[in-house]
Amino acid sequence: MADEELEALRKQRMAELQAKHGDSSGDTSQQEAKQREAEMRNNILAQVLDQAARGRLSNLALVKPEKAKAVENYLIQMARFGQLGGKVSDQGLIEILEKVSQQTEKKTTVKFNRRKVLDSDEEEDD
Repeated sequence: MADEELEALRKQRMAELQAKHGDSSGDTSQQEAKQREAEMRNNILAQVLDQAARGRLSNLALVKPEKAKAVENYLIQMARFGQLGGKVSDQGLIEILEKVSQQTEKKTTVKFNRRKVLDSDEEEDD
């Protein structure tokens, strides 16, 4: 009897989780679509970059994933429009990284907001 109750609780919990996260079949199709997209990106980058440049880009992806994603998108866009003449070397990738860094450079500014506070030292003695 305990096994039947436990099985019923498991089924109920599984149904709750599926309802919470959506249909499991839709979830697997989304995962497959993401996997296909990542595979297609990797294929394009393999055609566009030489080995040293791919190594540099993968190292960048470990440290700064958002910057690596921006560079990958830039390279894929250039490849689609035919703006790349052959494979991009390591030096070419460095130049592209410098361009992307200049475009996404954040300028830090410090602004002091001084508030006037009345202290007993600042009051005039009559």
